[in-house]
Parts: sequence; C-alpha cells; structure tokens
Amino acid sequence: MYYYLLALIIIVLDQATKWIIVQYMKLGDSIVVIDQFLYITSHRNRGAAWGILQGQMWFFYIITVIVIGILVAYIQKLQKGQQIFGIALGLMLGGAIGNFIDRIFRKEVVDFINTYIFSYDFPIFNIADSALVIGVSLILLLTIMEGKETKESK
Repeated sequence: MYYYLLALIIIVLDQATKWIIVQYMKLGDSIVVIDQFLYITSHRNRGAAWGILQGQMWFFYIITVIVIGILVAYIQKLQKGQQIFGIALGLMLGGAIGNFIDRIFRKEVVDFINTYIFSYDFPIFNIADSALVIGVSLILLLTIMEGKETKESK
C-alpha cells in the first residue's frame, strides 16, 4: 500500500538527517538557517516531547510497539475514499518508527530542528516528530470535519 511507502520515506528521511547531524555536528553545535527563526542544532533527548519522562526507555519501547501495531491495524482496515486518513496514519507510522530506531540503537533521540516562534524557543525536534504532529493534526481535522458533516445532516 502507498501508506507504507509514505512511512518508509519518512523513516529514510528521518534517519538520513539524523545521521548527518551525528556525523558532522557536535552536541550543542548550531547553524543559523534564518536568524531569529530557524536553526539546525545538534540535540539529544532521552524522553518524549519537551523532554518529559527522561530515561524511561522501556516505557517508550512498549508504548511504541503498541502504537505501531494499532497504526498497522488501522492501515489494513482502510477503505476506499479514506486517502487523507491513510496519509495521516502513514505519517504517524513513519514518525513512530523513526524515533523508535533511535531509542533502540542510540538510547536517545536525535533532534535538530530548532525554531523560535515570536521569540519563544520551541523545543528542538526532528523529521519523525514533524511527521507525527502532521499525522495527528490531519486526524484531528478529519474528526472535526466529520463531526460538522454529521451535525449538518441531522
């Protein structure tokens, strides 16, 4: 299915960019892309978003395996006309596996996209994180739209 291919593309992009960061930047090094907005910064995270649950690797292993299983089950049950939902699931699957690979082999997640939004230093993230957020956002949007359609049809 196309959704597995999308997940594979996310995994390859995520792992390639992380490899570049690990190979060519020291921890803490930063490159200005757009001053006061976007930087490439070599960072490591042993937790989840915003650094929560630092060092709880077994928790992340168990949760990630469960999430991957659920995502695959949903992809397998997709019906025609659910392309956006499938894309969301593919993005989430690729993101989950991308960070899972880091946790298994590095015992930490490589992050490097550092943004400042209206002077707020947003937590540093990576391609896998981006894919997860976009996938979840698509599902949220689809849920809202479906609720609106259901409400209008009554």
